[in-house]
Amino acid sequence: MRKSPKISNVHTVAKSNIFRVESMDLEFSNGTTRTYERLNPKGKGAVLVIPMLDDDTVLMIYEYAGGTERYELGLTKGKIDAGETPIEAAGRELKEEIGYGAHKLTFLKTITLAPGYQSNTTHIVLAEDLYEQWQEGDEPEPLEIVKHKLSDLEQLTYNEDLTEARSILALYMARDIIRSR
Repeated sequence: MRKSPKISNVHTVAKSNIFRVESMDLEFSNGTTRTYERLNPKGKGAVLVIPMLDDDTVLMIYEYAGGTERYELGLTKGKIDAGETPIEAAGRELKEEIGYGAHKLTFLKTITLAPGYQSNTTHIVLAEDLYEQWQEGDEPEPLEIVKHKLSDLEQLTYNEDLTEARSILALYMARDIIRSR
């Protein structure tokens, strides 16, 4: 049976507007001790939304990514604001980033990216029965919106502009859910 280690001496090593780098001392059940570091973001996590125009057409965006220093193809995403649920955040992000609302928002799964050193979570939401509605957001520039087909997902997965694992996973999840209906 797994027994969680005892955590002690958690302290902030560095801080930015988005992240805190924390150090934490751990003692495992066998007596071994280690110091771990983790990125601990502020807030309640993020949402990643799969906006479906129909059962085969997904709306994706090109957005500048500071980590790769280029425009990346991906899905609508953003942080969950204080007081919002993941579903509410998904609805807001759709309107801000692609100019659509959704009559049907379905929570699919909460995922982590690198749980060994990051504590952030992403809530994946499927958006269907879309309608046009624009809402002012915090994007520094208009996003390029492109249509792709889930029926071409294997080819899309190898598109050099689509590298984000969260988006790839979410597309496969959406395709499988829609196919199983």
